[in-house]
Amino acid sequence: MHNRFDYMGPNPFFNWLIPLVVIIVIGLSIYMINKNTNEKKENKDSVLDILDKRYARGEIDEEEYLKKKKTLENK
Repeated sequence: MHNRFDYMGPNPFFNWLIPLVVIIVIGLSIYMINKNTNEKKENKDSVLDILDKRYARGEIDEEEYLKKKKTLENK
C-alpha cells in the first residue's frame, strides 16, 4: 500500500525544475538591481567630474559651479 510520502507527482522531473527556476529568477533579480544601482553611482560621479573639469578650465564661474554642484548632490 502506498502512503502520501511515496507519491512523487505526475513527473519527478518537475520536482527539481521548479525550485531551480525560482532560484534563477531570484538571482537574476538581485543581479539587475545591483547593476542598476552601480550604473547610477557611476553616472552621478561622472557628472560631478565633468562639472569639476568645466570649472577648472574656466568655462563656468564659481557661482554657477556651486549652484550646479548643489543641484547634482541633492539628486
